[in-house]
Amino acid sequence: MSCVVSNAQDSLTVEEDNRYREDQFYASITYNLLTDNPAGVSQSNFSTGFHFGVIRDMPINKRRNWAIGLGLGISSNSYNQNLVITEGVSGVNYDLEDDLSLGNVSKNKFTTYLIDIPFELRWRTSTPSTYKFWRIYPGFKISYVLFNSSKLRSDVLNNKISNNDDFNTLQYGITLSAGYGTWNFQLYYGLNPIFDDSAQLNANAIDSRAVRVGIIFYIL
Repeated sequence: MSCVVSNAQDSLTVEEDNRYREDQFYASITYNLLTDNPAGVSQSNFSTGFHFGVIRDMPINKRRNWAIGLGLGISSNSYNQNLVITEGVSGVNYDLEDDLSLGNVSKNKFTTYLIDIPFELRWRTSTPSTYKFWRIYPGFKISYVLFNSSKLRSDVLNNKISNNDDFNTLQYGITLSAGYGTWNFQLYYGLNPIFDDSAQLNANAIDSRAVRVGIIFYIL
């Protein structure tokens, strides 16, 4: 949003920018959950995600309160849980903390680092001169996993695995951002599992999916 101010012969004229765009940069923090977990898999502690990016805002009506947003971003998402991921002779093994003699476990999490491509259908109550307005942005996000790591630290085991091939490289889900003014509610629901079918726990596929709930901050 912008306006043009001119001064001619002691008169002040304010011209509104009728070709303004909204919400072209974003930053958000989320609380990360796992759903559709195999029996015995549960989360512990607080799992967080950090997301940054740019979205091209493309209004599709004359009033410019409807738009399409297409963007590019980066994110990291951690999940604290009780799944023990270790390297074995024939590949990566998956067990539960309760099934192993690990003693006190001080850290057990896996993390993904992604490139995100968000797509949004945008409705808002903005005008060329309004900086606070209601917005509802449903959308879809495709993410490419650049790097992943799994870390476990306990009394008897200190384990780290990087770039585990069992993670799905391509992840996607539906999104929703809504609110008023600066800070807004954000939701992501993963439509495909974090791991591919080669990740097995007790001979069953690990179909855990990501659900992320948080706040998002938009700027021009």
